[in-house]
Amino acid sequence: MAVAHGTGMPRAERGFSLIELLIVVAIIGIIAAIAVPGLLRARMAGNEASAIGSMRAISSSQQAYTTKCLGYATSLTELKAAGNFLSPDLSAGASVVKSGYTVTLVAGLGNIPVLPLPFGCTGSGTNYYASATPLSTSTGTRAFATDEPGAIWQDVSGVAPTQPFTIAGTASPVQ
Repeated sequence: MAVAHGTGMPRAERGFSLIELLIVVAIIGIIAAIAVPGLLRARMAGNEASAIGSMRAISSSQQAYTTKCLGYATSLTELKAAGNFLSPDLSAGASVVKSGYTVTLVAGLGNIPVLPLPFGCTGSGTNYYASATPLSTSTGTRAFATDEPGAIWQDVSGVAPTQPFTIAGTASPVQ
């Protein structure tokens, strides 16, 4: 058994020196500094993809809703109430927070109510406007919107594109 000089203890039982521990902590810090920004970007991209998916789900459910109610729903709850056209995670209220985005559905620009309403329908109109806006810049930087034609529009300023949708400033269609 080898004894470390001046300690009276075998070298294997002494443990790590303070310098060795500081080097390990510095290496872990450097790795974390490199990995965290990438993780945050990946999380933001996931949130934005979820918001685009929500816009697609609303657009698809609106197309199915029109066959029953002869118009478009003007609220998320109507899409659920009229026949489960939209999943519960998107139709729990007037606006829904999902993956760092606030998702809303309202009557679109120039909406005219459909009357008389078919059985089981409580609010149909000639158009709709759905949007998804980020809760903060850490959850997403782009906002999204869609209406009757089903195209999804984005605005990189974080404010939902307004109707009528046009390519201008920071707004453009999602490719």
